[in-house]
Amino acid sequence: MPSPARRFSTDRFLFGGDYNPEQWPEEVWHEDVALMRRAGVNAATVGVFSWAALEPAEGVYEFGWLDRVVEVLHAGGVGVVLATPTASPPPWFTRAHPDAMPVGPDGVRLSHGSRDTYAVSAPAYRDACREIVQRLAERYGSHPALLAWHVHNEYGTLDWGEHAAAAFRRWLQRRYGTLTELNRAWYTSFWSQRYGDWEDVLPPRATQYLANPAQVLDFKRFSSDEMLQALREQRDVIRATGSAAPVTTNFMLPTWNHLEQWSWSAELDLVSVDHYLDTVGPDGETHAAYGADLTRSFGQGDPWLLMEQSSTSSTVPGRRAHKSPDRVIRNSLSYLARGSQGALFFQWRAPAAGSEAWHGGIVPHTGAGSRSFRGFEQLGAVLTAIAEAAEPPAEGPLVEADVAVLWHAEGWWATDAPQLPSDLLDYSSTVRAAHRALWQAGYAVDFAAPGADLSRYRLVLVPSMFALDGQAVRRLEEHLAAGGHLAVWPFTGYADEDLHVVPGGYPGRLRHLLGLHVEELHPLAAGDEVLLEGDGTGPLRGRVWSELVVPDGAEVLAAYAGGDLDGEAALTRHRVGAGVAHYVSTFLDEEPLRRWLTAVCAQSGARPVLGAPAPEGVEVVRRRGARADHLFVLNHSGVPVRVTGPGTDLLTSSAADAGLRVEPRGWAVLRTTERDGWSAEALEA
Repeated sequence: MPSPARRFSTDRFLFGGDYNPEQWPEEVWHEDVALMRRAGVNAATVGVFSWAALEPAEGVYEFGWLDRVVEVLHAGGVGVVLATPTASPPPWFTRAHPDAMPVGPDGVRLSHGSRDTYAVSAPAYRDACREIVQRLAERYGSHPALLAWHVHNEYGTLDWGEHAAAAFRRWLQRRYGTLTELNRAWYTSFWSQRYGDWEDVLPPRATQYLANPAQVLDFKRFSSDEMLQALREQRDVIRATGSAAPVTTNFMLPTWNHLEQWSWSAELDLVSVDHYLDTVGPDGETHAAYGADLTRSFGQGDPWLLMEQSSTSSTVPGRRAHKSPDRVIRNSLSYLARGSQGALFFQWRAPAAGSEAWHGGIVPHTGAGSRSFRGFEQLGAVLTAIAEAAEPPAEGPLVEADVAVLWHAEGWWATDAPQLPSDLLDYSSTVRAAHRALWQAGYAVDFAAPGADLSRYRLVLVPSMFALDGQAVRRLEEHLAAGGHLAVWPFTGYADEDLHVVPGGYPGRLRHLLGLHVEELHPLAAGDEVLLEGDGTGPLRGRVWSELVVPDGAEVLAAYAGGDLDGEAALTRHRVGAGVAHYVSTFLDEEPLRRWLTAVCAQSGARPVLGAPAPEGVEVVRRRGARADHLFVLNHSGVPVRVTGPGTDLLTSSAADAGLRVEPRGWAVLRTTERDGWSAEALEA
């Protein structure tokens, strides 16, 4: 059961973001707090990159400025999320401990001059981290302004140096016990790689040709565990001082992936994430939902916190694309609907210079008279009006979902291995495509770790999980035996957790569940496609992949049409006890994927949030609450919609029984005690 701190709740949603007062004259601080009050900001994350200001020389501490900042914020009614500054050691530390700088896989040691310049395994770095954290926790751990501890920032700096090599060997010894077992797991009989001495084992540094895939995967596992141990050390120092505030760190997802989030989440009082849209198009809304559903799932359905989002732009290749105020509000409400206890941003005030001068801010370079700042004032008013939705239920998940997607960092890492049958295989894109299709069809979605209990779900999706261990397979067997449905993508279950391919036909670990085996792999060239016919929903088009499927009891629903696989099975269904296992042998395009998954959901008994799909571009999420549920209706489309059902909009006090109009690019948050009786329809523009 979660601890009281893990069930993090407030009587309001947190609103604010990263605040860097050390970048500004002290007179600006008072202006900042006045503007925060004007916008309704109630939380500021302080100290993320402040190590050099807090400890300008080794053992010399200057906390006076931070004392004044905390007091100014507290007097203004703004709570503090206090960060430990360990993501950016100061220059004096680098000069004193050059061996604590990270080394790349090419053996080049990095120089100071940016953030994240540390080797996480270096003893001097870890000692210095504990010392600065001890000082901060003793000084501020019981301050009434303290909302939470933000440990480090965006863990994910990897190191291939000698400190990492020694720590990697210790990790391997704990995992495998003997070199014999290591050699077996790494398949070192290939290319004369057998190890006879632990000292010969190194991180997967740059080498002549291809690195050992199992060695690379283990190094990623080790790096995640090593960073997690560094986090534990800081958390334990904080706890030892008696500070009871929740401890968190900010994941960076879903495009930057150096952590195994399930194990990390179990160590945190509160799961949090930094999430930045990576597109200016409509898919940005599905991207926000994807990051939110992932983070809530990492926390086992409990409240979580959006620690950062971009205030004014989307991060797309080559430019910072403008994000309109209405989109900022709708995206923020999407995160809240999916369980976040706040909408925090990077950052409060756009910096005057530096590497992120153009990252934006709640207060932009143009100041508080801007359209952008007025949008944040509007967001503050919205969050005040819907404050009752912040109180979570006494038990159970914030969002109830019938569908779960199996997700694991190791699945991603394994599919990043070189020399797979196709360079176009992309685990992240495949999982996101499945989530996008369910978002478009109006379904609530959870993510689940391989090996997790799946009994609460009607349907479980497994998009291209190349390696599966025995526990994961057993959970899928149990799910089907209990009458659940399973949908599996290509390149799933081909290998065990050591990346050893299971012989006898693909997908080796799941053949008995799918009622088939794959004899041949037929990867497609970029731009090529295959046509599937016969499932009754119309032509289905796929890309990247095709294969020769041989049914062993599975029912063929669609076959390949044309090409080398003409007439061969492509889409199948297999009854396993009381359950049903579905298989698709290619990567369907967006619209065919939505059609197929909608049909699979219907067969499984999974229900959309409204009982039927919402109009295109309309996002509807039900967030459970302490006294009532709240239906978030976000209209991302260019036409108005009418939502009808037994509830009242918190923003307008309008009842929805006879229909509530939600304007284009608008929103509503409806209090309701009824799950059924809801509908939504598009209106004339």
